[in-house]
Amino acid sequence: MFARTERLLLRPAWREDAPALAAAIADFAVVSKLARAPWPYGQADAEAFVSAEHGPLPNFLIFARTGASPRLIGGIALDSADDGIELGYWIARPYWGLGFATEAGQAVCDIADSSLRLPNLVAGHFADNPASGRVLRKLGFEPTGRTVTRPCRARSSVEPCIEYRRKAGSRGTPQDGEMHYDREDALAA
Repeated sequence: MFARTERLLLRPAWREDAPALAAAIADFAVVSKLARAPWPYGQADAEAFVSAEHGPLPNFLIFARTGASPRLIGGIALDSADDGIELGYWIARPYWGLGFATEAGQAVCDIADSSLRLPNLVAGHFADNPASGRVLRKLGFEPTGRTVTRPCRARSSVEPCIEYRRKAGSRGTPQDGEMHYDREDALAA
């Protein structure tokens, strides 16, 4: 399964993606916001990820579509969780704030709604990552009012995690003061 948006290509990881994956995610500022990624994140971790069987739900790397070769900028997936199907994502730090997480998230939510016909999705973010909460609200997720603790492998700690839920077909609203980037500005980052 693949997905295309105006600026992005979402596709499964291939073995040859391992070096670019290791380079993109090997940043403590990124992995410290994820539950399962180790620190330090190296080539062997990337090779293990691209070789793993991820199951029937979408598990994509996110590539910026450029005039040349697409550039790896993040990852996004749906995964089974205790309380439903969970959306998770990450964006490499040079691409933060350019709308890529929202754009990729909308594509995956559309797949969940239209192709997979999932009645709802769940998601969460560590309390010290409010930017992820803004992305989730733009995608139509609503806070459940619950904060739970969740392990963070990179930090070797348990962190407070704010939970969200999205009903199929929900659309979010842009946040106040949200900036809009044109294609050239976003790809020049």
